Amino acid sequence: MEEQLYLTHLYDYYKELLTEKQKNYFEEYYFNNLSLSEISENYGVSRNAVHKQLKEIENKLMEYEEKLNLYSKAEKIKKILVNIDEETKFEIENLI
Repeated sequence: MEEQLYLTHLYDYYKELLTEKQKNYFEEYYFNNLSLSEISENYGVSRNAVHKQLKEIENKLMEYEEKLNLYSKAEKIKKILVNIDEETKFEIENLI
C-alpha cells in the first residue's frame, strides 16, 4: 500500500512525461481500482500487455524521481514550512 501511495505521488509530478495510453492504464489501475483483466477488456489488449505497461510506467516514474528528485525536494520543503509563519507558508505552498 505504501508503494502505491508513493507511485501516485510520483505520477502527480511526472504524468506529463508519459503517453496518453500510459496515463490511462495508470489511472485505471491505481485510481479507479480496475483489475488487469478489466483494463485489458476496456482497451482490447492482452492482460499481459497491460501488466508490462504498468511495470514500465512504474519504472519510468522511479527513474524520473531518481534523476529529478521533484517529489523528495517538495517533501523536504514541506517539513521546513512547519516552522514558518502562516502567510509565508501559504505563499510557498501555492508555489509547490
